[in-house]
Amino acid sequence: MKVYQRNEIKNISLLGSSGAGKTTLAEAMLFESGIIKRCGTVAAKNTVCDYFPVEHEYGYSVFSTVFHVEWNKRKLNIIDAPGADDFVGGVVTALNVTDTAIIVLNGQYGPEVGTQNHFRYTRKLNKPVIFLLNQLDQDKCDYDTILEELKEVYGAGVVPVQYPLTTGPDFHALIDVLVMKMYTWKPNGGEPTISPIPAEEMEKAMAMHKALVEAAAENDEGLMNKFFENDTLSENEMREGIRKGLASRGIFPLFCVCTGKDMGVRRLMEFLGNVVPFVSEMPCVENVAGDAVAPNVDGPTSLYFFKTSVEPHIGEISYFKVMSGKVREGMDLIHADRESKERIAQLYVVAGAIRSKVEELSAGDIGATVKLKDVRTGNTLNEKGCEYCFNFIKYPNSKFTRAIKPMVESDTEKMMSILTRMREEDPTWVVEQSKELRQTLVHGQGEFHLRTLKWRFAHNEKMEVMFEEQKIPYRETITKMAAADYRHKKQSGGSGQFGEVSLLVEPYKEGDPLPSMYTINGKEIKISVKGKEEITLDWGGKLVLINSIVGGAIDTRFMPAILKGIMTRMDQGPLTGSYARDVRVIVYDGKMHPVDSNEISFMLAGRHAFSEAFRNAGPKILEPIYNVEVFVPADKTGDVMSDLQGRRGVIVGMSSEFGYEKLEAKVPLKEMTSYSTTLSSITGGRASFVMKFDRYELVPNDIQKQLISDFMEGENKEE
Repeated sequence: MKVYQRNEIKNISLLGSSGAGKTTLAEAMLFESGIIKRCGTVAAKNTVCDYFPVEHEYGYSVFSTVFHVEWNKRKLNIIDAPGADDFVGGVVTALNVTDTAIIVLNGQYGPEVGTQNHFRYTRKLNKPVIFLLNQLDQDKCDYDTILEELKEVYGAGVVPVQYPLTTGPDFHALIDVLVMKMYTWKPNGGEPTISPIPAEEMEKAMAMHKALVEAAAENDEGLMNKFFENDTLSENEMREGIRKGLASRGIFPLFCVCTGKDMGVRRLMEFLGNVVPFVSEMPCVENVAGDAVAPNVDGPTSLYFFKTSVEPHIGEISYFKVMSGKVREGMDLIHADRESKERIAQLYVVAGAIRSKVEELSAGDIGATVKLKDVRTGNTLNEKGCEYCFNFIKYPNSKFTRAIKPMVESDTEKMMSILTRMREEDPTWVVEQSKELRQTLVHGQGEFHLRTLKWRFAHNEKMEVMFEEQKIPYRETITKMAAADYRHKKQSGGSGQFGEVSLLVEPYKEGDPLPSMYTINGKEIKISVKGKEEITLDWGGKLVLINSIVGGAIDTRFMPAILKGIMTRMDQGPLTGSYARDVRVIVYDGKMHPVDSNEISFMLAGRHAFSEAFRNAGPKILEPIYNVEVFVPADKTGDVMSDLQGRRGVIVGMSSEFGYEKLEAKVPLKEMTSYSTTLSSITGGRASFVMKFDRYELVPNDIQKQLISDFMEGENKEE
């Protein structure tokens, strides 16, 4: 294969909802470019892009798939991303390592929730977008209605480049208003017949051509002046204007295809090769130091690894983008994080499971290698002397969590090893061993996301695992002041143990002043601050310890032991055994013995005094509250609002965004454990949501009573 340079390479993402036809489009592109001799189908389970067994089982893409085509002396690197929102990690990865997005629309439905989600990511990453209307041969396809919806949702930047003569089973022709020609296909598709536009279509075609010319001219001052002078632009000038408009997101061209019959695909590839921006025309990526790194072939060699795939009989395949310089087979590179040496023994370009060996790849290109020792997704390899490190892919927060454990307890270690390896393939799986909850948690994007994980355990790893509900990480705190004394005394011959601590506890809030006087059992206690420790707790909130000892009742050297005793109880509150937080402790008196007092004595005295005071200080349970944003079709807004309110959610905002209503709510985590499944059921899969931790709040009294009862019942069973 020819070594392509950055001004000959175009990196493109294929996005769109499940069922839009991305995988079928990929087959047609591979067929047209000669990489495959026959198009496979999803139904036949023989497509290039869906080649993993789990994808065959479920009938949809689970992983993003890298492939390339050579067309008109250009190299198009394309990443086919999964359509289901549960596998959004593939979308995020694809967009970050490519420069242009094609959003494929299902001609039966037009813009869907997946369209909205994917467009939002392109906007966030400032990526050019081409809309591609597929399945024009379906009965329900209505081109004019879909165009109107696109303009309404995404603005006047949506400009048609093509329109069909007719849609439905009789579809076989397109009018292209960029080249002003008609493309007609025989029933089996393939190479079109190109002819003049029929007279009866000329008026409509000219109107759309003029709109396209104006849109192209708007993105360049020189082209605008030419347009004013000549009232038109040449075809090449239009291409230049569209390219600049794409790069600035000022124009979103609309193309048409029928991928199942290979109609329109060849013309789309011509446009991609001729018009979409090259790697050299897009903004540079910044490394972790904040420096822009240009895809310069004469720069130092630097590879960013964005995907890992584990395949039978091969092992790990590592996919990378050449960020700078060029890479050759046999090169020794340095791991940016570990400073270890890695050899690129073999170099490939890929098309799904098809791998073709190459000797060299240049800056901006995408390739793969195998048998690396210590390279994981997100790592960087550099040539000696180069210190680039990249970390530009940010994945969305998880929104579905389950506890996982093997059916056979002795398989726990093996299960963890498999989970670690699987996360290399999909970084949106987050594995957490929670000491607090005593569970191994798998955080993902939805129920289907975790279902595929379980399937892969059973079929690929021959291990049965089970999912359980996640325990909720409650917190405990206090609501009023309370005091306690405790004397620890032990004598067993020789030196004994003695320590006495008097302390009080009260709720702590950031910025609260420390009172100078407290009344305890009718006696006023004056506070004199001799020392203060403010501990930010690992589980959130704070513990503040005030030393108010006067007259040397307790030596200062014993305060760390008292703090240690208090901390041993902060991680086990009296109500449910949950972590405690936001407590101020004031040690104001005590006693010590010149011989028998030691650290263990004061640690135990502090622990018992704190426990008693905490129990008498109106302890309350706190629950985690999440900010939830739901994107929902207008006709389902009421149903979704009612459901959120039934989950003890509080609606705090509502707005419109890209044709959908955005509901903002604060909802307890306990009520969100199966929300993704319910939301899909309520809206027919047309809604999506994101959630992020906000804060802890007191649980209602009736729920607190139930939680305490459940905890006590569990404790009794263990005994």
